[in-house]
Amino acid sequence: MRYETLDYTDSDHIALVTLNRPEKLNALNDVLRDELHEVCCAIQANDEIRAAVFTGAGRGFCSGADLTPASTGSAAPVGQNDRLDDIGWVGRLATDIYKIGIPTIAAVNGVAAGAGMSLALACDLRVGCEASRFKTVFAERGLSPDSGMSFFLPRIVCYSRAADLVFTSRNVDADESYRLALLDRLVDSKDLLESALQLAQQMASLPPMAIRSGKRVLQLNQDIEFEHALRNEIFGLSFARKSPQDQKEQRASFLEKQKPIFTGN
Repeated sequence: MRYETLDYTDSDHIALVTLNRPEKLNALNDVLRDELHEVCCAIQANDEIRAAVFTGAGRGFCSGADLTPASTGSAAPVGQNDRLDDIGWVGRLATDIYKIGIPTIAAVNGVAAGAGMSLALACDLRVGCEASRFKTVFAERGLSPDSGMSFFLPRIVCYSRAADLVFTSRNVDADESYRLALLDRLVDSKDLLESALQLAQQMASLPPMAIRSGKRVLQLNQDIEFEHALRNEIFGLSFARKSPQDQKEQRASFLEKQKPIFTGN
């Protein structure tokens, strides 16, 4: 797949998506937003991909929405479906990342601000380095959070710390980000991408249906009653067991003490 504003590769069941507008700190313009949507759909549809890593080219992960004035060419007419769109591109961006059924990892190589911070938070895990920093941005632009930030941030750091970050719009450096759990791993910058890919490979080596079902039940059980959560777990087990060959491989590897090879079948 060839893109204008991002790079995509996949190898050994791992997809690597690199936002590639380094001169703009990978700010989200119309093209990059559309291409992120396309690549997320492609990853979701590809059973060979078992984990995905998102990162940025250059010094930034993603600096948020591109506020550069658009070209002065005549705008395309807005269709009726677009006029009825109640989540906008910011909602679609959050949904595209959050709904990917496999583990997603953000390798935060620099600043993640505004919608770029939301993009990182939408991933299941975040690996950072000394150059990583987060900034909510919205308040200083006269806005309230969007692109999923109001959903993800308090679930990751708790309500009061989310309020602190949103209401102050302050910079959060790598060390504080790790303490707050904005980052799940903190590594040297030279090891950042390799560490994220190794983490993805560790996940990809396990039974694919079990991992997909595990992600689904974790998402479903964030804000529900205990008994309902238990029922979701039982429901999830039924999906995890829909790979009979992998079940046999798991049992054989346990009994014969050999490394299993899981296929998702």
